[in-house]
Amino acid sequence: MNGRISHFSQVASLRRYTITDGSEKGLEVLDCDNGKIRFLLNVSKASDIMQVYHEGQNVSFISKNGFTNREIPFLRRFEGGMLYTCGLDSVGGREEYELHGTLHQIPAHIVRATCDDKGIAVEALIRDTALFGKNLVLKRRITSAIGADCVTLEDTLTNEGFADEDYCLLYHINVGYPMLDEGARVVADVATCEPRTPWSAQNMATVYEMGAPVPNMEETCYFLKLNRPEISLVNEKLGKKLTVSYSNDTLPHFVQWKSMASGDYALGLEPATTELDDRFAYKTIKPSESIVFKTVIAISNQK
Repeated sequence: MNGRISHFSQVASLRRYTITDGSEKGLEVLDCDNGKIRFLLNVSKASDIMQVYHEGQNVSFISKNGFTNREIPFLRRFEGGMLYTCGLDSVGGREEYELHGTLHQIPAHIVRATCDDKGIAVEALIRDTALFGKNLVLKRRITSAIGADCVTLEDTLTNEGFADEDYCLLYHINVGYPMLDEGARVVADVATCEPRTPWSAQNMATVYEMGAPVPNMEETCYFLKLNRPEISLVNEKLGKKLTVSYSNDTLPHFVQWKSMASGDYALGLEPATTELDDRFAYKTIKPSESIVFKTVIAISNQK
């Protein structure tokens, strides 16, 4: 025991609460603070990461929608957030499917939430099931050591049914101001970079550069093949670097989404099991099979 500490919340904390007003009314939140990084988990939405603060400073993109507990069309409810998990039925936009799938809309069942000298650990179950159909269970484990500069997300997908099932996953990690700003740049060991749209192709020269916000600027999107499963956004003006690393054996694809539009100013760094549009392809999970997906979000000060 450290005689300087009267209560452990002086060092780190984990609090659970329900929001009581506005469009967020009814959302259950786990508010985790390891002393350096604070991250909010949206229990009502697959225990996705709502927001991350590094030393008190926001690094996440929150759309003008904010967070909502209402069942309304995607473009009116998409919050961005630090992490929006897409899947398991679809990612991207596909006919007859919800945009970016339905997983994010499934409430999580928290089976463990602890904060002690070993760190913060949250375990949750998200069940994606159907009568006479699939029985997929995503066991989500989110951890962060006391005083650490990173949050680790480990998802284990298990097929508890009796037939092969298709699945897809895309981890929509969204960076916003002030971490995202003019002059910031994406740094990675990129083998290939392919534009998703003609507009993206026209802007290949600035794929990795972040410009100033421009009213009504069209978004760009690129399929990257990385030699090493790690990508960073470096903001020298702020003196910070945000790095996403991931398990490329189970997440072999990577999408970079960039919106420099005023009021919708965001950067998406997105490890995935598949690419989008006509490149989309399901993976298959067999009965009783388990597949592990790991993603780490780290923020550090740059001297």
